[in-house]
Amino acid sequence: MEEKKIDRRVKYSLMVIKESFINLLRQKPISKITIKEICDGADVNRATFYAHFSDQYDLLHHIEQELIDGINQYLNGHDLNHLSEAPVEMLEKILEYVKENAALFDLLLNMNGDIQFQQEVTKIVGQQHFSSMTTDQENSEYMFLFYASGSIGVIQKWLTDGMKKPAKEMAELILKLSIGGRSSFQ
Repeated sequence: MEEKKIDRRVKYSLMVIKESFINLLRQKPISKITIKEICDGADVNRATFYAHFSDQYDLLHHIEQELIDGINQYLNGHDLNHLSEAPVEMLEKILEYVKENAALFDLLLNMNGDIQFQQEVTKIVGQQHFSSMTTDQENSEYMFLFYASGSIGVIQKWLTDGMKKPAKEMAELILKLSIGGRSSFQ
């Protein structure tokens, strides 16, 4: 089946609408952002906005879904099955993608973002890395959430600090903390 091509004007409109929204989201919470403000910042009319999105929450969901899809595509584009350090390599690839899209991830994970987006990223991180770390099936979901949520916390701090440490070093740190906890540093 042939993929439908999007007109350049539509691509441009979508891009400026997203940029306008992201700029506004940096300044205030989504509940305070109006469609008029988004359209004024993008220099498009409301009809153009409503041709693609039902409201600012739909726009946010669309941006978040693009990032989630991007993480999954990024991971699918790398054959990590044959690597001896696959968990580190997979997590490093996720962190590289986060770094490539740092401004958006910082905004959505740290500031005026959506808790559902954080949960979705937590799920991806957890499924990729922590699902096989235990044989305790009764408590595996609790452990998964603990590890994945801690990883998101580390990623948030890494973003806030300007990603000074390399992605591989952060991936190793997250896995070291996950496997050995605090005792791995003594």
